[in-house]
This record gives sequence, structure tokens and C-alpha cells, in this order.
Amino acid sequence: MTPERFAKISGVLNLRQPSLTVLMDEVNKPHNFSAVLRTCDAVGVLTAHAVPPKHGGLPTFNATSGSAEKWVAVESHADAVSAVRQLQAGGMQVLATHLSQRSVDYRELDYTRPTCVLLGAEKWGVSDEAAGVADANIIIPMFGMVQSLNVSVAAATILFEAQRQRLAAGMYQTPQLSEAELQRLRFEWAYPELAPLYVARGEAYPALGEDGELPS
Repeated sequence: MTPERFAKISGVLNLRQPSLTVLMDEVNKPHNFSAVLRTCDAVGVLTAHAVPPKHGGLPTFNATSGSAEKWVAVESHADAVSAVRQLQAGGMQVLATHLSQRSVDYRELDYTRPTCVLLGAEKWGVSDEAAGVADANIIIPMFGMVQSLNVSVAAATILFEAQRQRLAAGMYQTPQLSEAELQRLRFEWAYPELAPLYVARGEAYPALGEDGELPS
């Protein structure tokens, strides 16, 4: 671990936004799944959520992710409706990308609030049931012949609007994670091979030096 590498890790963690996330409902194409995670990393999402496709588990990460899967944790859920309700119970507003009578332009919403963007599978989109329990349905205005964007492009469009609003509100200027969470994540990101050993032994992570060095 070099001082430069540890400084990069610390700087990125200081910008993480635990109150911003996505829920991918049965997104089954690895390149799209990976591309969404790459955007999540770019805007500071700490943890993403996903409902695995009915046939098979979560898509395998591919080169499209740019190794984002190392930096964005993915929490799996059994189904979209229960996942939405769980996120809402945790204080998140859930915005479903879905065309309905109550849909609004995605730019009209307040993304400085704790927010989850619900994204549907490429072929079927968000289900009516999941969209129905979401706090709002959002759309990206389209002026061409096609009716929707690729799911990863839609995710990027919406998440960078969230980033824009949060930047304007100063939410990237101070860490959104507690000091305890920052210390834990610094160790796990800096020493991914050692962290599981401490967890298996039930031991606390050692305190790292200013440059990320392990105690002697």
C-alpha cells in the first residue's frame, strides 16, 4: 500500500453518498449490469441493490465495469416489491423509471433526499407492481422514434442529475459516512485480502497509519 494509493482510497470514501443508490430489477445482461455499477462508482454510490433474474443469479461482471464491482457493494433481494418496501422503511424515496399516468420528468424530483432509482430489465422494464409501490414514477423525455434508453444509459442520465443536485447542495464537501464507517472501509479497500481473515477470527481491524501502513 503506497501513500498515494491510500490517499486516493480515503479521498473517494470521503465523497461516497450512502443515501443514494439504485435497485436493478432482473437486469440480466452482464454488460448493462456492469455499466450501471460503473456509473454508481462515478457518482459516489456506496451500495447498489439488485433482484437477480428468475433464471440464474446476478449477472457476471465484465470489462464494462472497469473494476467498479470492487468499490460498489451489491445487495441482493428476492423480489422488487419487498426490496422497495425495505428501502422505504430505511427512509429512502424510491423513484421508478416507468411510464404511467403519474410519471414526471426525472429532473423534477429532489435527489438531495435519500433516494433509490429503480431500474427495470432491458426487455420488460419495471413491473407495474413495483412501480405502484414506488414513491414516484419518472421518465426521461424522448423525442425520437424509440421509446426508451438502454438501462445503463438511463441510469447514468438520472444519477448524474442526482450528482448535479448534490454538488449544488454541498453534499460532496463533507463526508457522509461516520468516522467508524470510514475507518472500516479504508481498511477493507486497502487490504481486501486481510479483511476477511480478521472477520473470520472475530477481531477488530487494526488502526492504520496516516499513509495506510499496518501497525508494526
